[in-house]
Amino acid sequence: MSATIKQSNSTPLKNVDVDGVTVDIIENALRNAREEMDAVLFRTAMSPGIREQGDCFPMIANKDGKMVVGQFGSFIVPFLEVYEAEIEEGDIILTNDPYLCNAAVSHLPDWLVLVPVFKEGRHIAWTAMFGHMSDNGGMVPGSIPIGATTIYQEGIRIPPTKLYKKGELQEDVLELILHNVRTPQWNRFDLNALVAACKTASRRCVEISERFGEDVFHSTMQIMLDRNHMAMKHIIEMFIPEEPREFTDYICDDGMGMGPYKIKCTMWREGSVVIFDFDGTDPQAQSSINFYMNEDMFKMFFGSFTINIVDPQILFNDGFYDLVDVRIPQGTILKPNYPAALSGRTHALGRIFDVMGALLGMGAPDQMLNAAGFSDSPHLFYSGYDDQGEWFQLFQIGFGGIPGRPVGDGPDGHSLWPGFTNVPNEFIESYFPLRIEKYEAIIDSGGAGLHRGGNGLSVAYRFLNDGNISIHDERWLTYPWGVNGGDTGLRSTKKLVRGDGSEEWLPAKCEDIKVKKGDLLYFNTWGGGGWGDPFARDPELVRVDVERGLVSAEGAKRYGVILDDQLNVDSEATEKLRADLVAARGVDIPVFNFGGSIEEIKAVALEETHMPPPVTPQFNH
Repeated sequence: MSATIKQSNSTPLKNVDVDGVTVDIIENALRNAREEMDAVLFRTAMSPGIREQGDCFPMIANKDGKMVVGQFGSFIVPFLEVYEAEIEEGDIILTNDPYLCNAAVSHLPDWLVLVPVFKEGRHIAWTAMFGHMSDNGGMVPGSIPIGATTIYQEGIRIPPTKLYKKGELQEDVLELILHNVRTPQWNRFDLNALVAACKTASRRCVEISERFGEDVFHSTMQIMLDRNHMAMKHIIEMFIPEEPREFTDYICDDGMGMGPYKIKCTMWREGSVVIFDFDGTDPQAQSSINFYMNEDMFKMFFGSFTINIVDPQILFNDGFYDLVDVRIPQGTILKPNYPAALSGRTHALGRIFDVMGALLGMGAPDQMLNAAGFSDSPHLFYSGYDDQGEWFQLFQIGFGGIPGRPVGDGPDGHSLWPGFTNVPNEFIESYFPLRIEKYEAIIDSGGAGLHRGGNGLSVAYRFLNDGNISIHDERWLTYPWGVNGGDTGLRSTKKLVRGDGSEEWLPAKCEDIKVKKGDLLYFNTWGGGGWGDPFARDPELVRVDVERGLVSAEGAKRYGVILDDQLNVDSEATEKLRADLVAARGVDIPVFNFGGSIEEIKAVALEETHMPPPVTPQFNH
């Protein structure tokens, strides 16, 4: 590590024996401290993205920067590897630049706060949290410009900077940063909330050390990491094959007319180590959809995903990182060359989860393979001046359909990130010149299957003031694929109905669209892919879905189910239809249903999505 920690008490921490009861007490105390970080943040932040939606990621790490408890890890170790200044007690470090912190964060709107924890002059831990700011300056409100070709166009770049030095706020630095954003009040409150959350967790670490001693605290953290290492070693040896598996998926387009962009990954195991090799992934894009994916970040994705599938009771932390080898070729869309634009990295980030789910599930498709649907995190931006002449700026994350799974149907209209919640419509209508006229699941949008894919959402936004909107979404070209006989999910669409009644179909990625008071936007997200043979689904479950408005009576026929006029199952007609459909399909059911090849999907893009297909990218970097 390049960073050095200055301690007035340099007595090294020692590893000591800790009994199981003490380990459990300290582990639960740290878990509670991590939850307290969220509570402090949500009660003191101002922007809806953080306060209401929860777009933030807390962690508590040992003195070496390895996350012990948290939502996601990987922040501190990559940062320490490139930070060259001395770190002292009372320092609080702020950064947002992926290129200057080894991709500890992956785009500029994510502001990362890191706090070294000291007790009586000894460095004992780290606390950290980042939150997505409503604005970071740059070309467009919201600071995720589709048309950006370099990171210089995406707003203020904050190198690793001491926001506090020895406990003293560097007010001139803070004011300089806030001078470059469109929402300085929100950013100030959100940043203060991030700092407060980290300080709270730091105090809890000191209190635990005061109760049990620094050496016991240090040793317990290592025990928690070791437990995770043992659990993940067992999981890897049990579920990851030595023979390579490969999978390819695509980002639909780059927002500038070209696409799709290929993400390819090959996975295999050597001994107890799993290797993920992204050789074959397309070169970096011309626009901001590049995702600078730090290798530790992918390890974190893999650990979180795997633990939640196999045993959610396992404590997720960074203890297993030496069991994962990640290989990402330089110059690809997942490791672009500086100064490539990065702000729209959400699309590739979401697609990584679909790719990883496919690789992990291939070997046991009946027990572990999810369909596609963790595909993106769609964004809507709306900004302008209200009737009082005050600037308003909305950043909102939308939800799509979660895929069908071995354990059951996918949830309807849910977030890619399990900790996220929707911003209440009442909040939006109170603080922004908007009226939500429709918020409902899109009937039949989830892929049919033994376990139905979750339906996407249709949200209708009525604009009450003139302004500008930007949209960021995916899965409008490629389908959310089904598995084990399940159908694909419906693709996303965006339609703007003007006040005069005229209609415009909008691209999934567009910006600086001028809207007038009275215009209505239908923001329709994708549905999750289906899991398993739809003709094996209990007809009564199909009937209930029709009754609930999640499947139409006509859509029930995708399951081979016929309903009468009273929406009761016609058993005889259903049995005959299913027999005919099974005979027509044949006995060979592919594991993956992509809805056709890329060429076939492009051929029907205009008809099904109202958008012309993108042009195959020409790579000349």
